[in-house]
Amino acid sequence: MIVALAGGVGAARFLDGLSLVYPPKEICIIGNTGDDMEMHGLHICPDLDTVVYTLAGVAGRVHGWGVEGDSFRCLEALGKLGAETWFQLGDLDLATHIHRTARLRAGESLSTVTAAIARSLGVASTLKPMSDDAVRTIVQTPGGPLEFQTYFVRRGARDEVLGVEFQGAGDARPAPGVLPAIRSASAIVFCPSNPVISIGPILAVPGIRQALRRRKCPAAGISPIIGGRALKGPAADMMRSMGMEVSALGVARLYRGLVDLFVLDREDKRLAPEVEKLGMRAVITNTIMAGAAEKKALARAVLKALERA
Repeated sequence: MIVALAGGVGAARFLDGLSLVYPPKEICIIGNTGDDMEMHGLHICPDLDTVVYTLAGVAGRVHGWGVEGDSFRCLEALGKLGAETWFQLGDLDLATHIHRTARLRAGESLSTVTAAIARSLGVASTLKPMSDDAVRTIVQTPGGPLEFQTYFVRRGARDEVLGVEFQGAGDARPAPGVLPAIRSASAIVFCPSNPVISIGPILAVPGIRQALRRRKCPAAGISPIIGGRALKGPAADMMRSMGMEVSALGVARLYRGLVDLFVLDREDKRLAPEVEKLGMRAVITNTIMAGAAEKKALARAVLKALERA
């Protein structure tokens, strides 16, 4: 079984390719819930939903999130009533959040509800939240702390990032099955997600980082930074403003001790010697997932490297 640590769009695209070249039932995904939020009284899990929608084949093709072909009539009506509309929730997407919220309020765990939603949409892989306990990513800015979605969506990631806090992480427990999955995995993959606010919250849950350090299988990390830029999301700007090197090497440093292989795009092959000085083998391949062929090729390259580890 392959265990994958995942954020949103970048991870979902890689996992889509992986599920096309590796048995989906043998893939266990540990998803970030630090981005979760409440809006209009509903519990929203952006990263978990992006992974589920992508693997179910219904994700929005342009942005990679939401449901393809969705309408926004409910959101438009909410706006007319004076409600906040800065977080784009489509009508079909709302069905997921309504269903999730009702089940959570009935006393079910996020793990149970997430698994049920994935099954209902025909996803064969196992998807687990990192924790059933609330963990919220808080971005520290010169103007004060902001919840992640406020920083990223409402304010367009324009604030300088002084630091990041994972509120509640210290008291959180890994979701049921997360630690056993890591211990029994045949391989582990850190998907091409923001290392600070997508992978960071997962590692902040007590027990997960320790389990990864004690792994008995090879682990690979895939850089979401190519040529000093992030293809999706605010990773580059966040790393820069927090004083980190904005490069694949900067990401590799964050994963030191947690992975044995680090996957670089061909554009960054000059960084391979520095990556290997960190104690991980550099794997150079195309990491830009423009379409299904590129997704599958990247997945095959990662699998081949893991087999040789």
